[in-house]
Amino acid sequence: MRRADRDEVVARDAFPVLVPCPTRWRDNDAYGHINNAVYYEYFDTAVNSWLHHRAGRVAHEGEAIGVVAESGCRYLRQAAYPEHLLVGLACDRLGRSSVTYRLAVFRTGGDAPGAPDDTAIAIGRFVHVYVGRGSRRPVPVPDPVRAAVAKDLDATGRPVIILPPTPGARA
Repeated sequence: MRRADRDEVVARDAFPVLVPCPTRWRDNDAYGHINNAVYYEYFDTAVNSWLHHRAGRVAHEGEAIGVVAESGCRYLRQAAYPEHLLVGLACDRLGRSSVTYRLAVFRTGGDAPGAPDDTAIAIGRFVHVYVGRGSRRPVPVPDPVRAAVAKDLDATGRPVIILPPTPGARA
């Protein structure tokens, strides 16, 4: 986690892309809040939804595939079903064969129990390394992904893009 994420409030406007993420009953744990492991599902869904809608990528198709080499999450406040959440997406680093995403989860204010909030309830990190389907060796980040990162995730002062969820991804 970046030092700024540990020491500062992470605000919604720091993320050029927001992906809707409704919670499900099964997301709650025995303590009545979203289970920690579920946040990783939200991150995975947000990244892959963005890749699908903005880079034309389907996770299991193509010669170069993105595998998760690293992920992390810092939980700041709890959320619970039936809240509607947004996952913010930005790029921390675009390398030769990898993309490091910065993510955060925000409340939309839909349904109970939390009010809309521009401050993250969780912040995360997600590293995709692109590898050859057959070789499983690192390959360059595909051009459509590189172009989408440059267009959507590296720009500053752009309006927020809210993507529809990928059909069937988080129903």
